[in-house]
Amino acid sequence: MLVFGGTSDARFICQILDEQRISYTLSVATAVGKSLAGNIAGEIRVGRIDASEIADWLVTHAVRWVIDASHPYAELLSRNISHACETVGVTLSRYQRRSELNDLEHPLLRKVANLQEACAVAQEYGPRVLLTTGSKELAAYQKGLPDKFLLARVLPTCEVIAECEALGLGVDNIIAMRGPFSAEFNAATYDFCSPDVVITKESGAEGGYLDKVNPALERGIPCVVVTRPQPLVDGPELLQNREDVSHRVTRWLQERK
Repeated sequence: MLVFGGTSDARFICQILDEQRISYTLSVATAVGKSLAGNIAGEIRVGRIDASEIADWLVTHAVRWVIDASHPYAELLSRNISHACETVGVTLSRYQRRSELNDLEHPLLRKVANLQEACAVAQEYGPRVLLTTGSKELAAYQKGLPDKFLLARVLPTCEVIAECEALGLGVDNIIAMRGPFSAEFNAATYDFCSPDVVITKESGAEGGYLDKVNPALERGIPCVVVTRPQPLVDGPELLQNREDVSHRVTRWLQERK
């Protein structure tokens, strides 16, 4: 069995597999992903992987089931996983935490489809832009917001800090810490940083979406939310919580008998 991880959700999936004594490998892109997995029984492979490499892995390791628990915004990876599983004929399930996007409406809450639209909306507001979207797209945000002062909340790793510094971001721009954060913590951050607008992603309850958005709106700070990519047409079976995963694992074990 192969699990693709990109968020902390992969950890509890692996723990369920450990409880059932199922042999598996967790595939993560970076060392940070490996550290998020914690102490699990399965093997961990680190490194980015394309569709043909995934297909080769599935064949070489005789994989019968894949769970894609990669980041909700890792659209290319999910497409590669789906293509590889279809090519090889392996069962695929997709774990994606429930969306909270429609749980809140507010005049200052602006929902957009992509980074370019987020930048266009942010141009309507003042100079200080707080990005809680991670480090991967910082260069693109710099390009889209050339006249803004960017505050980037990113993971506190040497690699990520180096990426920020390479883009010219200094100590006044970088907020290095690992979330998710409580509403109170986010409120204190907004009070300290005084952003004119916050750009974030639809991270669900596990990622503290409402705890990020509500304190900003309470302070009159506009929030721009980049929504998740649309799911694949005729995509894989969707799992959205621990119960879904547990039930699917039980069914998979019964199917193997």
